[in-house]
Amino acid sequence: MSEAAVGNKELVRLLRHIAGHGALMLERVVGGVSIRRDGGQARQFPHATVEHAGALGLVIATETTIKATPEALAFLRRAMVAPEEAFQEQHRLSESTTTTIDGIRQPVRVNRLESPLGGLARLKEKSGQPFMPPEAIAAGERLHADFTRGQLQPRLTMTYEPLVSSKTRGGAGGIADLCDTAIAARGRVARAMEAVGPELCGVALDVCCFEKGLELVERERQWPARSAKLMLRTALMALSRHYAPPRTADRRSHAWGAEGYRPEIL
Repeated sequence: MSEAAVGNKELVRLLRHIAGHGALMLERVVGGVSIRRDGGQARQFPHATVEHAGALGLVIATETTIKATPEALAFLRRAMVAPEEAFQEQHRLSESTTTTIDGIRQPVRVNRLESPLGGLARLKEKSGQPFMPPEAIAAGERLHADFTRGQLQPRLTMTYEPLVSSKTRGGAGGIADLCDTAIAARGRVARAMEAVGPELCGVALDVCCFEKGLELVERERQWPARSAKLMLRTALMALSRHYAPPRTADRRSHAWGAEGYRPEIL
């Protein structure tokens, strides 16, 4: 193992020991430093590792204390993944969930920051309630899924797939089934946009399907600042009612007649 690799390994070990624990006690010992974490756990590290971390702005160390800076967490995220995924992992908000694939529920990892809806789902009102109700977020994600299944994203590269295909008798799978699925998904998108209305469907498509940020939507549509999120919430609430219409009360009328009453046949 090269000297640089050894130094990086020690640096990661140091940051993992102190990150998220506030200021910790640091004691100078022979050959390095001893850092005691909450609970009495102490580990020794070389002087050079602590000095290197300080030079990179990852720690703030005094004669008796040491503390990780906010940049230390981003450094750890990059160091704990493959080099080609380092930048992406630093800007991800990964979460474990399950999904149904070919009728079988399987565990998956999703990035909640992949879509602008991921950030909007964490916005809070002054009262502490979510700015976007869960049903609004779910409606936006459902619209995005249908948009994707319908192959409505603009193509940036050339495709050699046939534009029209027909399903042959006895055939199964392949692009024929995919086209049927896409046609059905496009129909669902069209009905959803009709339900939302022409005034609101544009912002829903921009954010949920084309994944534009709210500031970009405001610039393109020349809307006032911070107005896009209000319009989007209104659009997604209308969309959620389209996907899950509220139940209406049974309004049957009852007529009471005297003894011997018989209803007339119209």
